Amino acid sequence: MDQIKPGSKVHFIGIGGIGMSALAQMFVTQGYTVSGSDRGVDKPENQRIFNALRAKGIKLFPQDGSYISETPEALIYSTAIEDDNPDFTVSAKKIKKIHRSQALNIAINNLKDKSVIAVTGSCGKTTVSAWLTETLVNLNIDASMLSGGLVNRFINDENAGNYKDGSSDYMVIEADESDKSLLNYRPDYSIILNIGTDHYSKEELIEVFQQFLRQTKKGAVLSLEVYELLGHDCTKHLDIVLFSEMGSNLTRDCWQLMRYKADKESVCATIKKTTNEINLKLPAPGKHTALNALAIYSTLDLLKISTSNADKAISNFNGVWRRFDLHGTLNGANIYDDYAHNVEKIISSISAAREITTKGVVVIFQPHGYGPLGFMKQELFKALESNLTEDDIFALLPVYYAGGTTSFSPKSIDVISEYNLNGTKRYMYFENREEALCFLNKNLTKNNTLIIMGARDNSLSDWANNIAHMA
Repeated sequence: MDQIKPGSKVHFIGIGGIGMSALAQMFVTQGYTVSGSDRGVDKPENQRIFNALRAKGIKLFPQDGSYISETPEALIYSTAIEDDNPDFTVSAKKIKKIHRSQALNIAINNLKDKSVIAVTGSCGKTTVSAWLTETLVNLNIDASMLSGGLVNRFINDENAGNYKDGSSDYMVIEADESDKSLLNYRPDYSIILNIGTDHYSKEELIEVFQQFLRQTKKGAVLSLEVYELLGHDCTKHLDIVLFSEMGSNLTRDCWQLMRYKADKESVCATIKKTTNEINLKLPAPGKHTALNALAIYSTLDLLKISTSNADKAISNFNGVWRRFDLHGTLNGANIYDDYAHNVEKIISSISAAREITTKGVVVIFQPHGYGPLGFMKQELFKALESNLTEDDIFALLPVYYAGGTTSFSPKSIDVISEYNLNGTKRYMYFENREEALCFLNKNLTKNNTLIIMGARDNSLSDWANNIAHMA
């Protein structure tokens, strides 16, 4: 594929997506003339992103082919864009098509003098890529970043928060395993947090991550579990730093999570490697938060960055939009909004909420596609049956359709019917948000915690905020 050089005109199809909007900002920074289209360009819940893109001079269009007046030299698209999309079919002239991951690789190659740190894994990669960047900034290392979330620290009128142009030698990117696009990259350093069930079987993901590590140039941070699953051949050319929960069967020297404690007053953890013990204050509950902090500390170790003030730098994290965001209360119950959308993330969010909940956790989850719901429904059911208590409620809203499939199955109502037929916990289905709100008004108490979950649809955050401010 021929390179598209800075100065070229490029058009992003689906520019409102978190990954696409971040990449579009990176292209502008590198001197490209950028336009974009999106199905939701006029939706109010998306304006926090679109306004930042407009502020950078990006011209936006509805997804109807009208962008053609800009005469771009290349179209950049994501896996979610169908072949018959109007932006593909409008032109009689063949315009070069470039997948988002390939476009990111082009942008990374343009950097030349920066060391790229790629963060991946089934869970936590958005938070860790954001948290690592903010930690580096707190250590006076002005890192660049491309993340799959809007990082609160970096949001302003001209920046959506998912891309940051820094002056240091480091660039942190979130590498997506969901479509195997991470295999387009050859980063200097890699971080693999975990291997779970989302888009592929664990066996297939192991092969993907093994290849990713073979393509990594200098070093990697891995959880001990990932290291043992992947084998050692794919890492023998790399400097390796491992992290793990405390255990007596450790086969390698690694950073360990020794202690973790959370309540309504504070969240803290103690980590250790050999005799070096560090106490950390954490910005949010959940053992997964402590493990994310452990991965970040391990990365500083790998990069040989001085860790004398690392505890304060890590603790001072302002979070990521839609990652366990507290919006307020309803009937005394705290209301959180979370991007959780696969089995591990859903269970982690529930577990975090339980640490600060007197009685039951109420979850309202909007699946982010028919394919993902079908893929995970059995594993999700098993996990919910093992983790929910008799006071908890797990409810589904109708599937959010964002394109990319011709199959409109399974439906949420069918999944809930299946769960109720075979399960012992309390599962519910709401036909719409109004029906869900009616139930919450009648049943939520100060002893509950409510979590609204789901990916892709930014209006979930607005809904959580509206519920919290109804009084």
